[in-house]
Amino acid sequence: MKITTVMFDLDGTLLPMDQDHFVEYYFRLLAKKLAPYGYEPSQLIKAIWAGTAAMVKNDGAGTNEEAFWRVFAGVFGEGVYEQKPFFEDFYRVEFQQARAACGFNEAAAPAVREIKKRGLRTVLATNPIFPAVAVESRLRWAGLEPEDFELYTSYEKCHFCKPNTAYYQEILKWIGERPENCLMVGNDTAEDMIAETLGMKTFLMPDCLINKENRDIDRYPHGGFPELLAYVKTLV
Repeated sequence: MKITTVMFDLDGTLLPMDQDHFVEYYFRLLAKKLAPYGYEPSQLIKAIWAGTAAMVKNDGAGTNEEAFWRVFAGVFGEGVYEQKPFFEDFYRVEFQQARAACGFNEAAAPAVREIKKRGLRTVLATNPIFPAVAVESRLRWAGLEPEDFELYTSYEKCHFCKPNTAYYQEILKWIGERPENCLMVGNDTAEDMIAETLGMKTFLMPDCLINKENRDIDRYPHGGFPELLAYVKTLV
């Protein structure tokens, strides 16, 4: 069956990065921003990880944003809700410095736009643990714009996270598409390639490979953006 939709992961796929290095850089910026407001750095980072874990485990009872802030408020008190603007300001301003912890693949944006030119729908299926403002920033670091995608996922709108297949099912519901008509492109053999269990086709980008289970990547179509475009051509 021909595909109609290509879903892209962001971090390590469209935007090259060493995830550990990026997270360390990002946390350092956030701790510096929030220290004047009484957030002790080590406690702040522990709370962020706890909130992230709550999002990953989210069962759909609420949005990922609600899951995160519920845990975060459990650590720092209900007053944190009044301080959300400080976090939003961080993502608009200081977070932009985290671009230095990322690479750039000049082939990424042209590949997305070439796929759109072929009449295919494009979705940014990035793990929704960040607010929209941070997703849009990282998209631009990759040379893209939100308008290059029909939909992008963020913690405000999503009720699940990768590798929960319910995350992909929610996207499919939103765009009104069947899994067999979709291709998922990503660099993580667990979080991205799990889409195949729903009947979606998959393509692995190994330049920033995350393969914690040490899977044989030859089981997946894989390669860089030229190989991706060639593979897409066989599916339409």
